[in-house]
Amino acid sequence: MNAIDFTHDPGKTSWVESANGHPDFPIQNLPLGRFALADGQPRVGMAIGEQIVDLGALRAMGLLSLPGALDSELAALLSSASDAVGLTAGARLALRHEVFRMLDGQGPQGDMARLRQAEFLRASAQCTLLLPSQVRNYSDFNAGIYHSARGGLRRGRPMAEALLPNYRHIPIGYHGRASSVQPSGTDIRRPWGQIVPAGTSQPVFEPSRKLDFELELGIWISQGNPVGQPIAVGQAAAHIAGYTLLNDWSARDIQSWETERLGPFLGKSFGTTVSPWVITPEALAPFRLPAFTRAATDPQPLDYLVDAADQAGGGLDLSLAAHIQPADVTEPFILSRSHARYLYWTPAQIVAHQTSNGCNLQVGDVLGTGTISGPGADEFGALLDAYDATRSKLSFPGFERSFLLDGDQIMLEARAHREGRVSIGFGPCRGQILPAVSR
Repeated sequence: MNAIDFTHDPGKTSWVESANGHPDFPIQNLPLGRFALADGQPRVGMAIGEQIVDLGALRAMGLLSLPGALDSELAALLSSASDAVGLTAGARLALRHEVFRMLDGQGPQGDMARLRQAEFLRASAQCTLLLPSQVRNYSDFNAGIYHSARGGLRRGRPMAEALLPNYRHIPIGYHGRASSVQPSGTDIRRPWGQIVPAGTSQPVFEPSRKLDFELELGIWISQGNPVGQPIAVGQAAAHIAGYTLLNDWSARDIQSWETERLGPFLGKSFGTTVSPWVITPEALAPFRLPAFTRAATDPQPLDYLVDAADQAGGGLDLSLAAHIQPADVTEPFILSRSHARYLYWTPAQIVAHQTSNGCNLQVGDVLGTGTISGPGADEFGALLDAYDATRSKLSFPGFERSFLLDGDQIMLEARAHREGRVSIGFGPCRGQILPAVSR
């Protein structure tokens, strides 16, 4: 696990005033991402308050370099700007340390940076936020045990009976569509597909009637592995660049018809939304938890999925929430709250299992955790879970929902907080539903 160091000091503030007290991006966070200015050219940056540190500009000014071979890594990353996630853990930590010192309101290294801030600080509101990387491959897992029990093939049964036998042995996942992964703020078009309307037995081809969201985390891969060479669970952390929020939009009526013998396909591939800033493992060092506590009757994971350090600190202490805002409503309403501790499998176990057959990961791959629901009736990560729990519509002032309507906007949030530490967040992950295309 990553060590806690001076960059986590709760007493530190930045000379970038908007960072101090910022709900997501104080100086203790410094997430990585990509953005573009008016010229449209991708750049790599770090979020700080309402500003973005343009790392390429900082380097061109002669204010940013790393020790030895790590500097070559950084130079290659910034020159191509094709991804913000491809640094090794050593280079990523060194970069965090350097930028922290430059932005530290009490440190001597910040004086020069403050004088020249106009050359490398960009206002977030004037930038276009891009995907953190070109998405090479996308897999989505089903590691949220309460969603799996509520929305699975045996939904409606008691927890002990709801899950299929393999769930407690294996991180279940499927290969998704990388080309339809989009950054926060991208509209999502209601998909067409084969559905079987209620009370009938034959499919029709029409727009989905049961469009849903899924509250997930995205695991971004920083370092790949050769084909045929699995990544051990104890080494998986070295391959993780960090985490974003992820909304795996789902057409439940299309999905239920096509998965009777196969797996998720057109009910999933029309759109996936991710937040643009990658929250690094280094930033999350103070916010680790033990792995999910299994019931005494649960089987123990097979050896290739077990590592003592991962069991002790492989979980994430993240509070999660989902909000909804219809087109004719001026303020969003909270849909639900959840927590990352409800993940049955850790990110390291997910990476290890993905590669256990020799599958090769690549820089920029995204692994979704699956929907993170909790045991409480209001701790759902998808409308499907809420419907299965209540069999009724959710009521809000002025509107009700079973599934999403055209014009609805879904906003996800994640925040790490712990007493004695500065809270950090993930930034926005939002998308609005557009009507289906006419045919």
